[in-house]
Amino acid sequence: PSGLIIHPGEMKNFPPEKVCVMISGTQGEPMSALSRAAVDNHKHAKIEKGDTVVLSSRIIPGNEKTIYRMIDHLFRREAHVIYEDGSSPPIHVSGHASQEELKLIINLVKPKYFIPIHGEYRQLKLHAEMAASMRGSVGNVLLIESGDILEFDELGARKTGRVNVGRVCIDSGSRTDVVEDLVIKDRRHLSEDGIVLPIIAINKLTGRVETSPEIVSRGFAAGEDGFMDGARQVVMQTLDASSAEEKADYGVIKEKIRADLKRYISKQTQRRPLIMPVILEI
Repeated sequence: PSGLIIHPGEMKNFPPEKVCVMISGTQGEPMSALSRAAVDNHKHAKIEKGDTVVLSSRIIPGNEKTIYRMIDHLFRREAHVIYEDGSSPPIHVSGHASQEELKLIINLVKPKYFIPIHGEYRQLKLHAEMAASMRGSVGNVLLIESGDILEFDELGARKTGRVNVGRVCIDSGSRTDVVEDLVIKDRRHLSEDGIVLPIIAINKLTGRVETSPEIVSRGFAAGEDGFMDGARQVVMQTLDASSAEEKADYGVIKEKIRADLKRYISKQTQRRPLIMPVILEI
């Protein structure tokens, strides 16, 4: 009937009990309409005391923190929130077709080629097996994954190879600088365990260590007192046990220091920071 659907700007002209708002953002997306309304930051929708908010959705794994944060905001505004918490019958019905509905579509379309494309591999496999069982309605069933090359020509369709697919990371501030997997691995390593820099001053003429090694760390918790002194002692013992020839080969001595220090830190802290020995020639 006329007037059933109104413009968002007209909501203020109606009593609250006469208005039902269809609003997006049930997964707690930061800039979604519901998330903004939950913190009084929406142009038209405002959550007031006594309002009922129904989240007709399932909680997608990984979104729990943002969803519950949004629900907390709604409770702070004294709204009655109905969501999937197990205290009431489910109010959400999946938008995905059931198996019988999928069979109905296949019987109506009778495809020459059937290629399931949505879901995890186990779901693709079951979908393909279901289609293959309907011999009178389906021609060829092809099961492919992301990256598989599907080729069509006058002879039909077939898988012909594979290409690399997946996320491509671009450095901040750039549109073209692709970050390689090794760099991503190092950055993840640094973020989780930090970095340790043992600094050794070596006289380039005599090959002797001039001062006690310095240990610098960033993003790595040294732990109990005496840990850094123990680390310096490990470096000194490595240097003392090395020949003059090894000390002259900075690549060799750095690797020996790194290996011994890694063993010590792992034993003391069960952590694996990035260790980068630095040799200063004086």
